[in-house]
Amino acid sequence: DERDAELEKLREMAALGHALGLDVHAASALTYDTVQPVAEFPEVMELNIGHFIIGEAIFRGLVPAITEMRRLMDAARAVTAERA
Repeated sequence: DERDAELEKLREMAALGHALGLDVHAASALTYDTVQPVAEFPEVMELNIGHFIIGEAIFRGLVPAITEMRRLMDAARAVTAERA
């Protein structure tokens, strides 16, 4: 419930920023677990995931870390496209 409430706040702020003519970027705390719901916001133009990717690459390797994040982002954007 807490996660959903926070996501709703982010969704509202992304919509507001977009309505005000701002480019909406998301960063900080984006991980494999958090990137999908944020990437589904149609107003978000950019996801800054570099810090997480480099940290994850220490354990998995750079290519697997990037590949997994890309898979999750693409899946989220597919959901956004279906809604449009």
